[in-house]
Amino acid sequence: MDLATTRTGRPVSRQPDEPMPSSALKLSLRMIRFKHIIVALLLSVFFFFAFCFIALHGYIAWVLSNPTVAPLYSNPSLAKGLDYEDITFPALDGSRTMQGWYIPSKGATKTIVFSHGYGANREETWVPMYDLAHYAHSLHFNVIMFDYGFASKTNRDIATGGKKESQQLLGAIKFAKERGAKEIVVWGFSMGAGTALQAGLVTKDVDAMILDSTFLLEPDTLYHNIKQNIDLPRQPSLEIMKLLFPVLNGTGLNQIPYTKVKSEDYPFPILFMHGTQDEKAPYPIAEELAANQSNPYSTSWIVKDSHHELLFREHPREYLRRVSAFLGNVQLAKAQEHKETSTASK
Repeated sequence: MDLATTRTGRPVSRQPDEPMPSSALKLSLRMIRFKHIIVALLLSVFFFFAFCFIALHGYIAWVLSNPTVAPLYSNPSLAKGLDYEDITFPALDGSRTMQGWYIPSKGATKTIVFSHGYGANREETWVPMYDLAHYAHSLHFNVIMFDYGFASKTNRDIATGGKKESQQLLGAIKFAKERGAKEIVVWGFSMGAGTALQAGLVTKDVDAMILDSTFLLEPDTLYHNIKQNIDLPRQPSLEIMKLLFPVLNGTGLNQIPYTKVKSEDYPFPILFMHGTQDEKAPYPIAEELAANQSNPYSTSWIVKDSHHELLFREHPREYLRRVSAFLGNVQLAKAQEHKETSTASK
């Protein structure tokens, strides 16, 4: 057989693929469209819930920045028969004018400045502030009661956890000094106590502090209070709040010197008072702050089963006894300091 001979016959060629039936093509297109719709719906649901989650945190941040504060209902004269003056003074940074009351004690050169808490005004009825103002006056102290910006009845401002409020408190301290005070004690409650500690970092005009139910705005206490009302996960809730606070009230958590406050050994004596059933400011914060103090007259009173800012109501006699003893020690310290200064100058 001649291998060079060309084979003849019908050539073999590749058969073309048969076209997909139109019904199958339509079904395939429907499946693709269906998958796209499912993906789009899932993404829509995800972004909707993400938006709602962020919006919820925005609402919480807005509410915290804009507390509802009741109007003033009385005054020192009506409440306790104390003569007083309506006063105004600037915040130390000049950002706003503060309103308050000055209750003079004839011939006194020492003044107590009350620093009220969050969501309250200078009256802070549940403490009750008028009773403590009357008590301070009976100890021959002048008394200053004033409203923070977020409680102002004429020009309300946002609450900033102490950033702006510390400047407002420093303005009150300066006012007390201008009115002749040679000894100034700040008596703070809740966030007003935390604000006092922030002011204490930068002033040399404070001789002592009495801090009741100290609330310091930091991530732990912020989340603790949010969780009391709504069960949100710690993360990413805290990160979202950190991002939203600067947008909604111009103050980031990192602008509040809570880390420095928690490590500071203040040069003046401090009385820390706190209840173990405090649901807004867990009492270990007071224990931690008190442990940092080396001033021999600094002390703490942790009250079993007592509640936030209700220590005076729940234990009035012991409360006043502790305050009286503390103020007496402050007087002794001032007298000793004056004696040492006089001896050194001779």
